[in-house]
Amino acid sequence: MFRQRLVPFSYPLHYLQLQHFRSKAALESLARASEDRTPNLVLYNYPSFSGAFAALFAHLYHSRLHQLCLVLPFSSVEPLRVRDLDVEALRTCYLLDFVGPKGFAVDLSRSIDRVLAFDHRRSTLSKVDSPEERPENLEFRVDVEKSSSVSVFEYFCSKFDEAVSDKGEVGGLLEQEDRDRIVAVLRYIEDEDLRRRSLPDIRRFNVGLRELRSQLNCITNPYMFDQLLKICTVDIIAKGDSYISSRQEAANEVLDKVKVFKVRLGRGLYGECLGLRIDGFSNLSDEIGKELSVRSAAAGLRPIGAVIYLQRKDLKMCLRSLDNDIDTSEVAKAYGGGGSCSSSSFIIRMGEYNKWVY
Repeated sequence: MFRQRLVPFSYPLHYLQLQHFRSKAALESLARASEDRTPNLVLYNYPSFSGAFAALFAHLYHSRLHQLCLVLPFSSVEPLRVRDLDVEALRTCYLLDFVGPKGFAVDLSRSIDRVLAFDHRRSTLSKVDSPEERPENLEFRVDVEKSSSVSVFEYFCSKFDEAVSDKGEVGGLLEQEDRDRIVAVLRYIEDEDLRRRSLPDIRRFNVGLRELRSQLNCITNPYMFDQLLKICTVDIIAKGDSYISSRQEAANEVLDKVKVFKVRLGRGLYGECLGLRIDGFSNLSDEIGKELSVRSAAAGLRPIGAVIYLQRKDLKMCLRSLDNDIDTSEVAKAYGGGGSCSSSSFIIRMGEYNKWVY
């Protein structure tokens, strides 16, 4: 296949030092890959757990088959550009858990023999050209019913099985013990990716996983793949449970110290609930608001908790509810704010606020 080489582009030194994902380290990695005639490039969505796990499977596949492969994070904040990816001898590029900006994959396919992109977001469908309009060497695998990490896992497992069977060997991409543990983790990640949130302890899992997000850059964290391989759902859920419990304990301490009062929402137009002024404890607004909503319902008021605090020079009111039949955003939207049914907020003038509390 004819490959149109991209025009080399040099970056000023100060520019390279300022960029994070188009950093000097990333561009130097691409330069070394060109010198080594690396045929495979993997770009994964950062900071996405689905993208990071997908990158893990691509890394395992190529390393176990002793194939040169460069893996890099791709961030929409300051993304790598097509001209950055002018790697000598590059034959295949994988886009994992993203397809890039409109036209990005198509531009890549003009200089690379094969581009394969995985994604699961419905919003991605509008960026994907129909099979008739896209180049033959560009393939989009967008499955809105399956997380990208699961799709990539299945793809590389199948590809690996074919490769070893051709050599008369047996064995899978992962050892059985690792496979069982990783598959369980992928189920939870998919549950969140697809917004199902149906698995037991999914909230605790997400909270426990959250603190690992800073480790998902394989450039700054050379141990990322080893760390991902060791992740266990039981440990993550336990970590999330511990974090949630500690936050709730801190919220209860504030509730015990600060005086609770009644709030006439919209001067009473939206009923009454319990409220609390939490200047200095705004980081606990969610936990305090939810606990207040329970206490408010027990007191015969609307099951809403109103937490109020100074945000710079403004007074902010956050509304929380654990009742599925309550829409707190109707109040917030009426006063220029917004949010969801269970969680919303808005800025309120001091004069107006004084007419709400008693």
